[in-house]
Amino acid sequence: MSSFMIRTVQTKVDTKKFIDFIYKLYNDDPNWVAPLRMDREKLIDKKKNPFYAHSSMELFLAERNGEVIGRIGAIVNDNHNKEHNDKVGFFGFFECVNEQDVANALFDEAKKYLQSKGMNAMRGPANPSVNDEYGLLIDGFDSPPVVLMTYNPQYYATLIENYGLKKEKDLYAYIMDQNTVYTEKFNRANEIVKQRNSLTFRSINMKDFANEVKRIKEVYNAAWQYNWGAVAMTDAEFDALAKDLKMIVEPELVMIAESKGKMIGFGLSLPDINIPLKYNKNGGLIGGLWHLYTKKKKINLCRVIVLGVLPEYKKSGAAGVLFFEIAVRAKKIGYQYGEASWILEDNVMMNRAAEAMQGKRYKTYRIYQKEI
Repeated sequence: MSSFMIRTVQTKVDTKKFIDFIYKLYNDDPNWVAPLRMDREKLIDKKKNPFYAHSSMELFLAERNGEVIGRIGAIVNDNHNKEHNDKVGFFGFFECVNEQDVANALFDEAKKYLQSKGMNAMRGPANPSVNDEYGLLIDGFDSPPVVLMTYNPQYYATLIENYGLKKEKDLYAYIMDQNTVYTEKFNRANEIVKQRNSLTFRSINMKDFANEVKRIKEVYNAAWQYNWGAVAMTDAEFDALAKDLKMIVEPELVMIAESKGKMIGFGLSLPDINIPLKYNKNGGLIGGLWHLYTKKKKINLCRVIVLGVLPEYKKSGAAGVLFFEIAVRAKKIGYQYGEASWILEDNVMMNRAAEAMQGKRYKTYRIYQKEI
């Protein structure tokens, strides 16, 4: 193949090229769902995305004869390194034609940037963090991704592994069907856990949204603090996420678990807006809104995107009951299917809960790492 060059993203034109590349690369993939361009812009905007208030990133483009053939981001998440007392840098936003030398050159540039910042390992993909789109799809290419999950060509794993990056952790996605979720044994077990822990469940109060978000934020940061790779979200990050999700959330599917009046856990499920957005091939906002409005009835799946309980309740079975209660509410609203994602491969309690609800593990995502 002819020669190519790698350069940093420096101008608005470069940023547009960085974003436009995915729409060209995936144009003929029947399972790809075009994200809204405005969301892609906001994700990498260092002024609008509060993630960059504590972290840094450099973006790179690979070009041949003026045409983009690859891209990558090198990310230093200072809050991650403070939380875990390490010097792990991240790569993200990786997209590339199926050419190993192009991929190698992109990873080399990311590595150089991370080394210049004092990092001694490179992990990813993270777009740009564990609290955003995370992991590389390695299994389950026969169906589109659900809302806020990643998607990529199968050959990416080969490009990444040939560079020397190795598996660090796998993330699982389970698909569940309302026809098989409910069993008598599971129902009885849930009732026992409810009574034993004085558990009650309610939906988020949208009229008290700001205060509800504050309470949920406290539980979220406490519940996930001991999870592998977890990084507490700053107030600005959490508020920005809540503002974005408020536009698409089903209040009935934001479930709060309480014990004797105290919030001890919560679960957030989102309608799979990727189902209508699949028709919006160019990622435009007006087209996206049109498809969301005219094809809303096609949405028959919701994704359990976040679910957890306070550390002192982790062994109580409360998380499993919360899982179940979301399924019950989702059925009442009319959702036939649910995806629970992502779940760490070694999160025994949550994997057991998904399996107890007859969930089928149907997609696997991988986080890679390499010492640098």
